[in-house]
Amino acid sequence: MSVIAQGIKELVKKSIADNSVMVFSKTTCPYCTGAKDLFEDLDVNYKALELDTRQDGSEIQKALAEMTGQKTVPNVFINSKHIGGYSDLDSVYRSGKLESLFKDAGIKFSKL
Repeated sequence: MSVIAQGIKELVKKSIADNSVMVFSKTTCPYCTGAKDLFEDLDVNYKALELDTRQDGSEIQKALAEMTGQKTVPNVFINSKHIGGYSDLDSVYRSGKLESLFKDAGIKFSKL
């Protein structure tokens, strides 16, 4: 693995570890907007890394694919746990499991 690839993986791991809710996103992706809107509607603090605004965005997306098996965005993590993309997040939300993930992580949120 190159030094650059190792640095990208470390950036991804640190971003996930340092943020209770981490969204790897693209500004032009409607599913990414949906995921961020859900967190905003629930009044949840999240960190979004917009891959299409970064020179190393494609490398970050490749590192995420290697780590998670998911090649698409959004790529959502809660309390360092990989949730998946928008449909996965929506499913967890609709099932009521998102609330317990937030509670387990000590994340404050509002109910819709």
